[in-house]
Amino acid sequence: MSAVREEVIASFRTQAVWCRRLGSPFTAGLLECAAAELSDGGGLAGLLGSWPGDPVADALPLRLAGALHALVLGGADPALAEVYPPRTPDPEAVWAVAAAAIAAHEPFIREFLRSPPQTNEVRRSGVLLGGFLEVAQRASLPLRLLEIGASGGLNLIWDHYRYRFGARGWGDPAGAVEIAPEWQGGWPPLDVPARVAERAACDTNPLDLDRADHRLRLRSYVWADQRERLALLDGAMAAARQAGVRVDRADAGDWLSARLAEPASGRASVVYHSVVWQYLPAAVQDRIAEVVRAAGQRAGDDAPLAWLRFEPEPGGAFELRLTYWPGGYDRVLAHAQPHGASVNWLA
Repeated sequence: MSAVREEVIASFRTQAVWCRRLGSPFTAGLLECAAAELSDGGGLAGLLGSWPGDPVADALPLRLAGALHALVLGGADPALAEVYPPRTPDPEAVWAVAAAAIAAHEPFIREFLRSPPQTNEVRRSGVLLGGFLEVAQRASLPLRLLEIGASGGLNLIWDHYRYRFGARGWGDPAGAVEIAPEWQGGWPPLDVPARVAERAACDTNPLDLDRADHRLRLRSYVWADQRERLALLDGAMAAARQAGVRVDRADAGDWLSARLAEPASGRASVVYHSVVWQYLPAAVQDRIAEVVRAAGQRAGDDAPLAWLRFEPEPGGAFELRLTYWPGGYDRVLAHAQPHGASVNWLA
């Protein structure tokens, strides 16, 4: 039997709780079974039990879930596919097949686990949209988009999607991708036009949507029983490829420093990110904040700057916050479900 760090077991149990809360009972059951095997010192213990890093910060449970889903989506393990959604077998039965798949594909699993999760949750555009409209209303200028931690760039083309908020909407009714979160509270300025004059993005490990293996990686991190999320991702990837989206490989601090040094007269620059901050080293967070705030002090009415971020707060809530210069206006605009499934508009 292999010794297992208690932190590793706890990370699987905690992530299972979150998966259940966020509407993925299949992934929750899978991770609960994995935690039980780790606790018993079974075969998975030899693979994960001595994980060298922080299993929570490294999102180790999601790496394993993603690796198994990749085997299914890539057609590498038909037996595993037979027990995955839309089928709903007992979690213990799923785990028996999953454990066999891990043993059979151990080199693939090990390689997959080496890289952190790559997600690009396009429903977060339904949260960010209100912030972009607030900026457009304040500035009355075209927008210059600067996204950090953009992954494949799906939220860089938020203006290509259509949105439905109950009886209200925004965007092109003929758009191929519709985002329709549950909506509570007030409304952002949905009657304000928002024209994008320029868009750019960076990531330390960007995904090229023209590569099938990169598309597979994004798809694998969608929880297997959330079929609507997967269909939305597929539609957004097709739209991004058609739009020719490209994401720069760069450190966010260096990239923003160079971009914000460029003249932007006649445009409102919007630095934005969604569920990225927690994955950045503290030194990078500090550099980004310093760069953005310094640029904010230089902003004028003809070239304003906004910092829009959808991130978790220490208390656990995910909030959309906007800071706008000149003036340093700062406000929490909304709270939302982490994947953007629901929005409570506060502003």
